[in-house]
Amino acid sequence: MFRFCGAVAAGVFAALFGPMTAFSAEPVGQATLIRTEVSGETGPLVVRSPVHRDERIKTSSSGLGQFIFKDGTKLAVGAGSTVVIDKFVYDDSASVKRLSIKAAKGTFRWISGNSASSAYSIVTPAGTIGVRGTAFDFYVGPNGTTAIVLLSGAASFCGPGGCRQLRQQCDCVVATRGGRMTDPSKVDRRTLQTLSNPRALPFLSGDQQLSGVLGGIRTSCGLASLRQDRQDRPQPQRQQQPAPQAPAPAPPPPAPQPPHQAPQAPEPQQQPPDTPDPPDKPDKPDHHHHHHDRDHHGRDHDDRDHRGRGGDDNDRDRGGRYGGGGGRSGNY
Repeated sequence: MFRFCGAVAAGVFAALFGPMTAFSAEPVGQATLIRTEVSGETGPLVVRSPVHRDERIKTSSSGLGQFIFKDGTKLAVGAGSTVVIDKFVYDDSASVKRLSIKAAKGTFRWISGNSASSAYSIVTPAGTIGVRGTAFDFYVGPNGTTAIVLLSGAASFCGPGGCRQLRQQCDCVVATRGGRMTDPSKVDRRTLQTLSNPRALPFLSGDQQLSGVLGGIRTSCGLASLRQDRQDRPQPQRQQQPAPQAPAPAPPPPAPQPPHQAPQAPEPQQQPPDTPDPPDKPDKPDHHHHHHDRDHHGRDHDDRDHRGRGGDDNDRDRGGRYGGGGGRSGNY
C-alpha cells in the first residue's frame, strides 16, 4: 500500500515539476533581448532567461526575442512567431553535434555558430533549410508557405519538389506546403506580394529592429524603402463622428384654449337719427306786385288777406248782397 502511494506521489511530482526540472537541468541557450512579450514553457521570458531543449518559444503580435545558443548560434524570433528547439546534442563545450529547430510560423533570422554546417537544420512546413556557415532570414506563413533570403554564406532548401541552392546575397526561394518551389532570384517587392504580407521580412524592411550581431547585417536587399513608402503614403482620413448632442427638450405643451364660442354677429351700426329737413324758407314777397297788383275790386291782396274772410262778411252785412240794396253798387 505504501509503495503504491509512493509511486502515485512520484508520478504527480514528475508530471508537475518534471519539465521544469529538465529545463533547469539542461539549458541550451539564453535570451539576450526581449521586447514586448515573449514566452516559453514556464511563462514569460526576460533577458538572460534560459531556454531548453524541446521548449516552445512564442512571441506576441508585436514581440521580439533574441537568443544565443551555447555554440554561439544566434536566433531572432520576430512578431507573431512560434518555434520549438527540437534537438540539441552536445559535441563539446564549444560546439554541438546536432541543433535542430522547428519553425511553425512567423519570421526569423539565423546566424550560425561554431559547429559544423552539417550539425544545423531548420524544419518548416514546406521543407528543410540546410545551413552552410550562413546568415539568412526566413518566413513561414499561416498556410505553411516558406521564404528564405540569403544574407551571407550559402544555404539550401529541400522540399517535396526538390532542392534549391542559394549562393548569392539576397537570393530568395519561395516554397509551398504542396511542393511548389521557385528558382533562386533576388528578393523584391513581388516576393512580399507572393507572400501576401508586406511585413513578412521585417528585419530587412525595417519594421522591426535587431541589436548586436543580429542587427549588424547592413544589407536590406532593397526592402528598406518599402517601409518608407508606407510611411510617406497618405493615409485615408477618418471622418470624425460628430459628438453626440443632447436630445432637444420637448416643446412645452400648448396653452389651454378657451372654450369654443359661437362667433357673435357683429353689432349693427347705429345710424344717427334722421334729422328733419329744415323748413323751406318762404319766398320773399315780390314787392313790385305787392304794391301795384290789385284784384278786380280794386283792393290789394294784402288788405284782403289782412282783413281775412270776415271782411267780406262785413261788406256783405252792410250791403246785403253783392251789388244789391242801398249799398254801393259794384262797378262791373
